[in-house]
Amino acid sequence: MSRGLLLRFENLLQLRGACLQLYALSSRNVCGAQWKPAHPVGSLLLQPQLWPKHRLTSAALSQCRHLATKEETRKKKKKVPLTRGEVEIRQRMTVEELAQAMGKDIDHVYEALLYTDMNLNSLEPDSILNEDHIKMIVQKSGMKYKSAKLKEEKERKNTDAVKRPPADPAVLTPRPPVVTILGHVDHGKTTLLDSLRKTQVASMEAGGITQHIGAFIVHMPSGEKITFLDTPGHAAFSAMRARGTNVTDIVILVVAAEDGVMQQTIESIQHAKNAGVPLILAINKCDKPEADPERVKKELLAHDVVCEEFGGDVQAVNISALKGENLMVLAEATVALAEMLELKADATGLVEGTVIESWKDKGKGPLTTAIIQRGTLRKGCVLVAGKTWAKVRFLFDENGKAMDAASPGIPVEIMGWKESPSAGDEILEVESEQRAQEVVAWRTYVEQQERMKKDLEVIEAKQKEHRVEYEKKQQELAHLTWRQRKAALYKANKHLMFSRPKEKTEMDENTLSLIVKGDVDGSVEAILNILDSYDCEDECKLEIVYFGMGDISENDISLAEAFNGVIFGFSVKANESIKKLADKKGIKIKLHNIIYKLIEDLKDELNSRLPPAVVETTIGEASVLDTFSVTVGKNRVPVAGCRVHKGLLDRKMKFKLIRNRDVIWKGCLSSLKHHKDDVQVIKTGMDCGLSLDKNLEFSIGDEIICYEEKEVQQTTSWDPGF
Repeated sequence: MSRGLLLRFENLLQLRGACLQLYALSSRNVCGAQWKPAHPVGSLLLQPQLWPKHRLTSAALSQCRHLATKEETRKKKKKVPLTRGEVEIRQRMTVEELAQAMGKDIDHVYEALLYTDMNLNSLEPDSILNEDHIKMIVQKSGMKYKSAKLKEEKERKNTDAVKRPPADPAVLTPRPPVVTILGHVDHGKTTLLDSLRKTQVASMEAGGITQHIGAFIVHMPSGEKITFLDTPGHAAFSAMRARGTNVTDIVILVVAAEDGVMQQTIESIQHAKNAGVPLILAINKCDKPEADPERVKKELLAHDVVCEEFGGDVQAVNISALKGENLMVLAEATVALAEMLELKADATGLVEGTVIESWKDKGKGPLTTAIIQRGTLRKGCVLVAGKTWAKVRFLFDENGKAMDAASPGIPVEIMGWKESPSAGDEILEVESEQRAQEVVAWRTYVEQQERMKKDLEVIEAKQKEHRVEYEKKQQELAHLTWRQRKAALYKANKHLMFSRPKEKTEMDENTLSLIVKGDVDGSVEAILNILDSYDCEDECKLEIVYFGMGDISENDISLAEAFNGVIFGFSVKANESIKKLADKKGIKIKLHNIIYKLIEDLKDELNSRLPPAVVETTIGEASVLDTFSVTVGKNRVPVAGCRVHKGLLDRKMKFKLIRNRDVIWKGCLSSLKHHKDDVQVIKTGMDCGLSLDKNLEFSIGDEIICYEEKEVQQTTSWDPGF
């Protein structure tokens, strides 16, 4: 028994000795000293080993390597010089980046974050800090911060797509002329086109008013083709008319013979002049008894439109689009002018064109109507327009029939766009999808750079403005001690803390947030142009939360709910499930097919957001003929003896006291008597005695006015111009 205990004790001693030697080994190796044991570890063991030798040595060496690596890392780590002064900060800095910017180590940042509600356990050197925490850390470190300027990136290679050089005249072939029909609203532009095409487009349009650009081909009896663009004449669609003239060869100016030159007629003439396009004058509705074509020609002289009979170069044709009179004469005049212009194009090589209109279709996706100006468009072509691209899947004509190819001068509907391009964008064909993505990436980058530059200018201007204001306040308080200055600033800004919730409520009530949806890009553009003219921000603020194409969706409902807004849709639909969801959430959806009715509804919505105006209506007037006083309890009450000379005095109404044309009191009467009797009403010609709800002395000659206050709904003073 005693021998067994002795053996165990000896083994424990040997184990302790081995551990001490291994500890010394690891310590010496860390310090770089060479160590050679006098006796091997195994020779100290008098009995068989309890732990194998290789396990002990491997454990010691692994600990040694770990300590050495940590020590080497600590030596290699450079000491960052501490800086005092300003620290350049930016949004979304990491912990490590902030420490480097401050010239501190990461532990310093962690220490400063102890004063915040951040969870330090989940914080890593690459964790992103928000701007408030960054500013607080810099301030706690006794430093000042400033916003870092945008770094100028290395100049990026321009990968944009550009037009081809002018074609060799030898490869040019004749093409159909592109003719735009312009004129005032309801002067018969679409009816004229219907008569030429023998269709009924006008009868299908909302309110009989064209609200999009329509592109059509008309086949003449002689075999020629003419591409017509029918543009809206309404004042809201000025941008569409300008876009039509930019892609056209000839403009047919339609003027009603009984109305003469109108506002959009003058604007159409200006568009044609800006584009350098020749005019043909079509004087419509000549079949009406009140028609006066000669008056129209004379009125146009004031706008530099000189007809041939007055020595000018503008052909004038008297027509009746409704009855089809002289339409062939107009068509022949158009063909003759096109022949004089010798319109030709290159039908080979990469395609070039212009987007006339774009919209979204549920089954087909984003679609565009385009005019091809160079090359021949076929299925499979890769196109770029604006910041989107397409691999052409299908081509359609104006009747929805599939086409195999579209040559110059031909309008075509293109299917296959990734996103809807904007109307007026230039279409260019590129070699591959990869090249198209490069072009879109470059254009997006250029737009971002321009936007960042503008944002930086605005930020710098605001910072300068705030700095000037701050320095001005500091100068005003320079004579005070820091305690007095702090108290003065607190007193000056105290009201802001308590008024913020109220201000927010008032802001919400006096702000109309809009979600605008349209069927095509041009419609949305027209509505936005009208909204840009809104100049009554002092009455009610107008904010456009979102705009786009397509029918009303759940996303639109969610946006309207978040911003307490109203959805306005133009020539779009909202299905039953969307309407039920909107009703459930109390969201207004306003759908219209006629532009001016949409604007009228918008004005009504603005009026509903305006606070009611209080209007005073005078009920009666009385003059003070005498003054005296009575004692009621211990109080002396002034009383006026009056005579009513207009209307009546009703005790339930409000009164005001006027002296020398100045209102010195407004309120209610405390008593109204006639021959010592309390009464409710005193009529014209009767005498009375009255006292006010305030002890105010009367003077002979004062006027007592009895009036009624009514709330009247205000109307906005915004005038969209039509």
